Amino acid sequence: MTTGESLDGGPDGTGAPLVDVRDLVVGFGDLRAVDGLSFTLAKGAALGLVGESGSGKSTVASALLALHRGTGARVDGAVRVAGVDVQAASDDELRRLRGGKAAMVFQDPLSSLDPYYAVGDQIAEVYRVHVKASRRAARARAVEVLDRVGIADAARRARARPHEFSGGMRQRALIAMALACAPDLLIADEPTTALDVTVQAQILDLLHTLREETGMGLLLVTHDVGVAAESVDDVLVMRHGRAVEHGPVAAVLGAPREAYTRELLGAVPRVDAPRVRLGGAGAVGGGSGGVPGGAVSVGGASGGGAASEGGVDDDGVETGGFSGEGPSGDGAVGDGAVGEVVLEAVGLRREFGRGRRRFTAVDGVSLTVRRGETLGVVGESGSGKTTLGRMLVGLLEPTAGSVRYEGRVRSGVRPAVQMVFQDPVSSLNPRRSVGESIADPLRARGERDEPRIRGRVRELLERVGLEPAHYDRYPHEFSGGQRQRVGIARALAADPRVIVCDEPVSALDVTTQAQVVALLAELQRELGLALVFVAHDLAVVRQVSDRVAVMRRGRIVELGSADEVYESPRDPYTKQLLAAVPALDPEVAAERRRARRRLAAV
Repeated sequence: MTTGESLDGGPDGTGAPLVDVRDLVVGFGDLRAVDGLSFTLAKGAALGLVGESGSGKSTVASALLALHRGTGARVDGAVRVAGVDVQAASDDELRRLRGGKAAMVFQDPLSSLDPYYAVGDQIAEVYRVHVKASRRAARARAVEVLDRVGIADAARRARARPHEFSGGMRQRALIAMALACAPDLLIADEPTTALDVTVQAQILDLLHTLREETGMGLLLVTHDVGVAAESVDDVLVMRHGRAVEHGPVAAVLGAPREAYTRELLGAVPRVDAPRVRLGGAGAVGGGSGGVPGGAVSVGGASGGGAASEGGVDDDGVETGGFSGEGPSGDGAVGDGAVGEVVLEAVGLRREFGRGRRRFTAVDGVSLTVRRGETLGVVGESGSGKTTLGRMLVGLLEPTAGSVRYEGRVRSGVRPAVQMVFQDPVSSLNPRRSVGESIADPLRARGERDEPRIRGRVRELLERVGLEPAHYDRYPHEFSGGQRQRVGIARALAADPRVIVCDEPVSALDVTTQAQVVALLAELQRELGLALVFVAHDLAVVRQVSDRVAVMRRGRIVELGSADEVYESPRDPYTKQLLAAVPALDPEVAAERRRARRRLAAV
């Protein structure tokens, strides 16, 4: 179905649709975030809004509940939700709609929940506002819905505060809050973006089960095409505020008509596609699993070339990347095993807390990182992978064990080992220009010539695909992908030999993911960098990694070449992780969901 078309009726073609949007326009000043969008959602059906960041999909979700009212946004068109004319509704009518007939689950549960109040009290408050129940009845309802979404020992956990819940549990708590008043419509805005694959699978299975049990409709907003394939009946692909393609999920994802849809699908990394190697170097994806428009090489990880000392001198001049005559040269590069060891972890252990609250985050981890290779580190939230990455950089001192850089044990932060953080917003000072943040490593090592510093930062900005003139801009003026590029430029300012990337693309849409991964690949190839790529997205890790370490409860349970780990996993935990990865084929996704249910019932 294209923009402008509308279905009149429910699943059987009769009755009013649950959601009816006609010619919706949402503007912010001169920007049209949504431009003439029309669609319907039948009662009990599920629709996925899919698109890149900035496509307007979250703006549409907010418009369904009139969340733009009073913000200065210009909203035109007709929006009806559960029989309510949202545009014409009074504030009282909107209060009855929000939470009562239609509820919304936001992307970041930590910012959506009040840190001061117990989770159960917050759910009970929503119930009392809409149902006018007693405090006791509201608390009982809170426990009931927490139990329904899979929170173990719900009566006790209802008294806990949000920080005492894991990320997956907080998302379940938000879903419980949304379910408290048994709404007809659930709007889920990127509900699994920051979750690891197993928790993501649990949340998606939960949404599917709740739809089956309650008959509620679902509007799922996501940039992850695989998540849409797992969860919805129909999908609407958005770009620049408009509908590009709309139809049954199997048809749109299996045989897309529009070039942009094909491009979007082409950017999705595939866990079942081996890493393609072109021109003697690895490549990110390729075919259906790579970067739109072709594959991008990833560092000199194969092809038999020897590596010379690559890098950038203090003037920003590239001093050479990989060169040499073959495996007999110094730092030879082989197929899948690259140059000499630049970073080594020996028996790393890290404990937190004291007394009874002491726990071990990393327990006896040993590994090596070679020049020019990418080591992927995967695992669920809480597996210890980020703690390991911080110890490799020197941001955390190990309780036991050691980190060796080029064969020498060193403590503290090592300038030659830098980190790109998961959340560029929180890792950049909002009161300082991005140029000043990038310049910090230069000043830290004693550079005092301001024109030289500014020139070097401008070169780095250009090197990562930004404009030199962006030096004086602030973080809030950049998109998520651009901010991540700023973080990469800051890491490069120290002329590192190793970069530890901690979930560098987890919050980005698939095309921006592909661009950032391609940038890292290009830098690795040109500068001879070693990369440690920490992530919970197994598909991305496969496409960028030479070797992969799988972590669980602070230990490495499997370590080998990417192809070995993904194609012939030995450890049951690795198999479990791979089984939880979303599939682009809805039939495969449904079969995996049934398999997970059978396993859970055992």
